[in-house]
Amino acid sequence: MLDSFWRALAYCLHPRVVLLSLLPVLLMAAGVFALGYYLWYPAQAELGAWLESWELLSPLRAWLDHSGLAQLGSVFVPLLLLALVTPLLVLLALLLVGLFMTPAMVKLVAQRRFAHLEPRRGASFLDSLGWSLGSTLLALLALLASLPLWLLPPLALLLPPLVWGWLSYRVFAFDALAEHADRQERVALLSRHRLSLWLMGLLCGLLGAAPSLLWTSGAMFIAMAPLLVPLAVWVYALVFAFSSLWFAHYLLAALARLRAPSTTTSPVIE
Repeated sequence: MLDSFWRALAYCLHPRVVLLSLLPVLLMAAGVFALGYYLWYPAQAELGAWLESWELLSPLRAWLDHSGLAQLGSVFVPLLLLALVTPLLVLLALLLVGLFMTPAMVKLVAQRRFAHLEPRRGASFLDSLGWSLGSTLLALLALLASLPLWLLPPLALLLPPLVWGWLSYRVFAFDALAEHADRQERVALLSRHRLSLWLMGLLCGLLGAAPSLLWTSGAMFIAMAPLLVPLAVWVYALVFAFSSLWFAHYLLAALARLRAPSTTTSPVIE
């Protein structure tokens, strides 16, 4: 796992990886700008009205007024909206990476290290698309169901990485094997390496959550959101590119070892 980690980190410097990491940004930047331009202020007003009507927050509002900190309320709503939008951006970025970048990352790893590995095409593009969409929907439902728990600071930091880690494990592991493994090999590898793959997904989820802690950490970032959101999406895309490379290195090496007893293979290209 560590060997695959360092290889994936080195591959992130490859020009093809850097260029491909910009693809989700170009697609999402237009969508984010349009949504932000037309929906940011209405969404902020709706969220503020909903918080005002929530009786459980009345003591907090009274305390802020009494302490002369009422102006913090105007800062809290945009920050909360950013915190709610961030997971959706991450999920969409992950889906885009899974559809456009992961096959390219797997192909790059296969060409450079596993040219001898026979592609058995155990899953089609539609299979990968269905798997990614289904996994993303489950992750989105998990995030929505856990929103009330985000009011507790420890859980707000733990729950998103757990969900993103599970999603990373599901999407990247499937796509890493879609081209080269048949169905039996894929099922066997995902079952045999389940714990390691989940741990890799969790670490990738933590890496994906780290940038959001920076650009949502202060009120000054609210005015810079139109610039910071595309920047954050690019960082997420680069993290996800690294994740897909990590899973590709790990699982293609595991697939080569799985086939080694029954077939004669050439040494792995370094």
